[in-house]
Amino acid sequence: MNYIDLFAGAGGLSEGFINAGFTPVAHVEMDKAACFTLKTRIAFHYLKSISKLHIYNLYLRGEITRAELYHNVPDELIKSVINLPIGSGNNDTIFGLISQQLNGEKVDLIIGGPPCQAYSVVGRARSADGMRNDPRNFLYIQYATFLEKYQPRFFLFENVLGLKSAKDGDYLKRMEDLFGYKGYKMQLYILAANNFGVLQNRKRIIIFGYRKDILAKLPDLEAYRVSHNFKVGNIFCDLPAIKAGCGKDKYDSYISEANDYLSMVSIRNGSDILTQHIARPQSEQDKRIYRIAVRKWNNEKQRLAYNDLPEDLKSHKNRHSFFDRFKVVAEDLAYSQTVVAHIAKDGHYYIHPDIEQNRSISIREAARLQSFPDNYYFEGVREGHNRTAAFTQIGNAVPPLMAQYIAEEVKSIF
Repeated sequence: MNYIDLFAGAGGLSEGFINAGFTPVAHVEMDKAACFTLKTRIAFHYLKSISKLHIYNLYLRGEITRAELYHNVPDELIKSVINLPIGSGNNDTIFGLISQQLNGEKVDLIIGGPPCQAYSVVGRARSADGMRNDPRNFLYIQYATFLEKYQPRFFLFENVLGLKSAKDGDYLKRMEDLFGYKGYKMQLYILAANNFGVLQNRKRIIIFGYRKDILAKLPDLEAYRVSHNFKVGNIFCDLPAIKAGCGKDKYDSYISEANDYLSMVSIRNGSDILTQHIARPQSEQDKRIYRIAVRKWNNEKQRLAYNDLPEDLKSHKNRHSFFDRFKVVAEDLAYSQTVVAHIAKDGHYYIHPDIEQNRSISIREAARLQSFPDNYYFEGVREGHNRTAAFTQIGNAVPPLMAQYIAEEVKSIF
């Protein structure tokens, strides 16, 4: 069961499919930092498969360089990550590179989701023309080009809920018509990540497509419910306390054994090497606001409204919208607010619940909310600590745990 991952990002969707037994042929992604993340994860899976995971652990400890890590992986696997934007100017090149990876084999599955900003409700609200002229609206056309080229048995297309309402549903209708013209039927699902054991309120559209000549019993993905009694605090309790602007990029240590949640979902997956537990620096004004927000939640179980702040802490001119600019990741809830790429710009919407630490959540904590395992390392363009690139990749990702459940259902169809 092989697949091509388009618009692959940091590989959250791909990670779920690999864990379910699928084999990636190629990952296509335009962001250079995310491509390094994909290569590093490919190195992990390869070294694990040949029982040489100690080499990967040397990298997590900072004892070997990224280049030295990649030197231990077959060159064709590293080259399977294709750092090009999908589009008419590059597609022929991408097709050629994928053909080298296929060696004459057929493609079983295509997965991926184009960048979602053009479809998101928030993105449209902030755009002068409601994103109507954004070229990302039409990336599904490029997706269809790959369906036509490779004729996979199935495809999986992921995007935000706003896809249903974008241009009054016109984009979704065009998409269905185009995929149908290329020979595919499709089934749309609305899925909540917390139903799959992810400790985050994240709703997404998943479109499952299948060739018209295939009679397939479609999965009932919306019926999935993973029952548990875990709380968001389960992702924090084994991590060392750090202050704003502090933490270690590589080779930190845990302060306790893994709890039941971290073990159950394989976030703590056998390695005792903690990486990227780094918090962004905060101004004194931000830290004052964070303390107010945490106290209000702890004492009253209420969120902080921006207009309730003292006047000397109100620096935004807009007092009529976005009242919840500051939000605590409450440890006593069953799931957190949605982690989005904006976390790369500031952490105000992701305040750590410990008032003593007085900071926004770290890279590793954000990754855990997305269900990424702790040995998943998020790269920058340059080797070493790159907080912005890591947060962006995490916020844009599909939770691997949800992806794995979906992949298992697709596997049963195969």
